[in-house]
Amino acid sequence: TLRAPRPSTVRASEMAEALAEVSTDALMREIQRRLDCQSKPDKRLILVGPPGCGKGTQSPKIKAEHCLCHLATGDMLRAAVKAGTPNGVRAKTAMESGALVSDDIVVGIIEEAIKDVSCRNGFILDGFPRTVPQAKMLDEMLGKKGVAVDNVLDFQIPDEVLVERIEGRWIHAASGRSYHTKFSPPKVAGVDDITGEPLMKRKDDNAATLKSRLDAFHAQTQPVIDYYKSRGKVNVIHANKPSKNVEEQIASALK
Repeated sequence: TLRAPRPSTVRASEMAEALAEVSTDALMREIQRRLDCQSKPDKRLILVGPPGCGKGTQSPKIKAEHCLCHLATGDMLRAAVKAGTPNGVRAKTAMESGALVSDDIVVGIIEEAIKDVSCRNGFILDGFPRTVPQAKMLDEMLGKKGVAVDNVLDFQIPDEVLVERIEGRWIHAASGRSYHTKFSPPKVAGVDDITGEPLMKRKDDNAATLKSRLDAFHAQTQPVIDYYKSRGKVNVIHANKPSKNVEEQIASALK
């Protein structure tokens, strides 16, 4: 009788086939990237800013430059529920009952996420914390691991500028890459520069929705900024500047 191949043998075979499809140049670039990442200092960052402030444009650049993982709470929540992690199960139960997902569950999901190898050099937190109690809970969780938030980048921009930015924004859903019809257009209209896949527009990217979101953002988030400012963690990023200038401000803040 024939024996079924061992799972480890199957995995090794699948990996070999996958690698065979990757060019030597691409493999060498990835090896060099990983070597470069080993010499990068750890960084744990929080990005704060209203919708349309440019976080979506800058996050992938910060992630690549500093070899960090990008943690968006909505994405993490959905992934944890899908994977059936302990906190994902708790979150699913809460959502199915119509309750809000509690802060301790969200912090638990963040704690699970930062164990991933992609977060070895640190992380970028986007969309959390939104309140001072959440910030304190996050700090407590990190403190138990002997680390702390290193830097909070506060993206500041006038509300009226955001309306123009939001209404012209297009997103590549899979990667999170962000484009703008006026300020940062794709090379081909409606198409992602890297993959050639179609771009999408978020249904809430309109002036009326933005106004209510901005009011809520300012009321809720300012105390969080003040909390971290009192700890000397905040760097203001003047986001109403050309993208290159914003990149320079971020590079200076993260030296």
